[in-house]
Amino acid sequence: MENKITAPLSTLQWVDRDKLKPNDYNPNKVSRENLDLLTRSILSNGWTLPIVVRPDFTIIDGFHRWTVAGEEPLKKMLKNKVPIVIVRHENQSGDIYGTVTHNRARGTHLLEPMKNIVKRLLEQGKTIKEIGKELGMRPEEIFRLSDISKEQFLQLMASRSDGYSKELYMRRV
Repeated sequence: MENKITAPLSTLQWVDRDKLKPNDYNPNKVSRENLDLLTRSILSNGWTLPIVVRPDFTIIDGFHRWTVAGEEPLKKMLKNKVPIVIVRHENQSGDIYGTVTHNRARGTHLLEPMKNIVKRLLEQGKTIKEIGKELGMRPEEIFRLSDISKEQFLQLMASRSDGYSKELYMRRV
């Protein structure tokens, strides 16, 4: 039996991307770097979240997924299709609340857990270049999260051509 909570999933479908249109109130803006990271995420993880739309195909959540789906290489790979679910609100304020709550519910990355992630990746021998590429971070961000001195970080960057020495990192811990 379908209820309000599960109803959107019963509408899951792949539709032509050009059927969708952005709403005119989304307060969320994303940098080009983050759009590139989103594309990389889709390429490496697959498409994991459908775009949430109103019955008239106005986007409630997923504008940035919709945006990158219209760019190469995703446009060709997806044959200009995107996955959607349809949400029916009683009025436009429900759509607006949906947009904002979807964005806010994703939250922000907390400092300590991000530091632990960077430390773990360094301990596993990942290069600063690889961490930067996979997490969409610049070396300065990795440095701030690594909890090591500037000198040690520069040594890590210069210690091998790939920018990392696990032994050097482990000596500082």
